[in-house]
Amino acid sequence: MTVIQPLASHQRTRWPRSLVALVIARAVNRLGSFAMAFMAVVLVEVHGASLATAGAVVTAFGAATIPSRLLGGWLADTVGRRPTIVAGLVACAAAQLVIAASPGIGGALVGATLLGLAYEIYEPASQALIAESVEAERRPQAYGLYGAAMAVAGVAAGALAALVGGVDLRLLFVADAVTCLCAAGLVLALVRDTGGRVPGPRRRGRSPWRDRRLLTMLALGTGFATAWILSTIALPLTASARGHEAAATGWLLVVAAMVTIAGQRLLRGAAARPFALIRAGLVLMAVGFAVVAYAATLPLLAVGSGIVALGEVLLLAPPIALVAGLATDASRAGYLAAYGTCWGIAQTIGPILATGLMSHGVPTVWLTGTGLCLALAAATAPVGRWMFTEGSR
Repeated sequence: MTVIQPLASHQRTRWPRSLVALVIARAVNRLGSFAMAFMAVVLVEVHGASLATAGAVVTAFGAATIPSRLLGGWLADTVGRRPTIVAGLVACAAAQLVIAASPGIGGALVGATLLGLAYEIYEPASQALIAESVEAERRPQAYGLYGAAMAVAGVAAGALAALVGGVDLRLLFVADAVTCLCAAGLVLALVRDTGGRVPGPRRRGRSPWRDRRLLTMLALGTGFATAWILSTIALPLTASARGHEAAATGWLLVVAAMVTIAGQRLLRGAAARPFALIRAGLVLMAVGFAVVAYAATLPLLAVGSGIVALGEVLLLAPPIALVAGLATDASRAGYLAAYGTCWGIAQTIGPILATGLMSHGVPTVWLTGTGLCLALAAATAPVGRWMFTEGSR
């Protein structure tokens, strides 16, 4: 049985060119990833859909991302990392154009479902390629670099969304399609493949769905992802309920992005204690949620958002690096795909849960997130001991 790779410190060395190119390509793609946030708005304002119908379409998108992840993992371990990334990005671009050109709600539903089926194809391949581009002890920082680049691009995406959305909301999906194609071009030109295309006998390793360690990480990941989705849905609603203008949410996101970038230093020199980092991240998120629950002023909301973002730094990279260490090269993308379904599950149930809790008052949704994070944090110590014992057998 594969032993869990520890998280360890390392000397400063340059990142591989292929990894840097992949990070840049993902950041370019992130510039247009704002479009899905406006899907419900497009359905209501452009196509005249009811809020219930708009919610159903967005839910269909979220549900479709689950098989998308699994398909991406299978393709990455079968045909290779780079071809899978390119195919996923091109498929996303095509689906975005379907949405943009849709004359009505039915076409938008088809486009949203197609986008969901394509949306996560590239992710397992990208994560596997990162794991295979650096030494095991550098994986947490490599995934952190990936996340920091997306945070920076996310800030720029907000400005681009404001510019393009002011002309025509449907152009948001055209812009997203363009960034997908640009990212695909960068991957084709600059990224070197690292794995996949393993012949049949070597590929018949243990299924991730039979690995109890992977299933345990999936359960933890689903809890964290659900808490994260709660915060992303509730933050703009909270800012509005507290009397702040819509632009306030943009500033809160800028603060979160800056904290995400600065927080990457926490991953440098981390000891071989991934679950200690995960537990610290969950506690930080719980504290941040509690602050936001009762924060009335914008500075206090910014403090809460910053604390949440700092916790996310410790909850995004270490778990992915840990899961990557559970698998062999031939099955790594499949393992990462299985773990990544936690985001599809959270994306499906999170929005409904968040809006339902918001109806009982702003503090309710944030305090629910606090309780969820603290419960998960309490479970990390025994789970960590069990996983290292299981992995050493």
